[in-house]
Amino acid sequence: MKPAPFDYSAAGDLSDARRLLAGGAAKPVSGSQSLGPMLNLRLARPGRLVDVSALPELRAVAETAGAVTLGAAITHAEIEDGEVPDPTGGWLREAAGNIAYRAVRNRGTLGGSLAHADPAADWLIVMTGLGATAIVEGPQGRRRVAIEDFAVGPFVTALGAEELLVAVEVPRPGAGASWGYWKFARQVGEFAKASAAVLLDRQKGRLRCAVGALGRPPLLLGDPEGLIEGQVSPAAALRAALPERPAEALVLHVTALTRALAQARGGEEGR
Repeated sequence: MKPAPFDYSAAGDLSDARRLLAGGAAKPVSGSQSLGPMLNLRLARPGRLVDVSALPELRAVAETAGAVTLGAAITHAEIEDGEVPDPTGGWLREAAGNIAYRAVRNRGTLGGSLAHADPAADWLIVMTGLGATAIVEGPQGRRRVAIEDFAVGPFVTALGAEELLVAVEVPRPGAGASWGYWKFARQVGEFAKASAAVLLDRQKGRLRCAVGALGRPPLLLGDPEGLIEGQVSPAAALRAALPERPAEALVLHVTALTRALAQARGGEEGR
């Protein structure tokens, strides 16, 4: 299939993009690796596409002692290739290198993936595990949204009318921090059937265990200390968090969490 007819505009700057997006009939587009297929299937029928891929505000990168802020139009490939700072010391680069295929990574963007809010996407679970913050701009100015509050449903975000995701702030882990990320896909390049991310950052008091590809936003599990120390099993944690789901529906997610925990524990022991 081919898309329904639409107009195209390339925004000159962020204020121009907001002007073009006003009214709700237009949609922003950057790499078009998520929106493009939806247009072809006519699941999305915007009256206008507003290209924001070259906006300086969405291409900017800023570093502080505690975090790196990546513009929403930074591509997966730029992260994979180390063309932008990686505050995690390589965890972002590794995650980016396992997204789909190189052709997709060359065009797909960090912000586009997060704003699409596919429950099985890599960046949504990775950024949830890392405790990242979405930087959003709209008619009322800028606001910050914890990434676990950014996706509110499958393909639905907390973005309000005429708001844009402009950047993502990724905190720097403390000394000795370790990380685990595991996903199951039927073959290389496909979306995950189950995924999990674990952060052990004792210096900064950040312990996070997240599970993704659940058909909903990533699940940030309570009692990460119990999971990390082995006092609570992954199966028990998921049963408690998702009592409505049969155990057999969570087998892959239990395994993904088990493996992510093992990776993180191994990284901690190796430091």
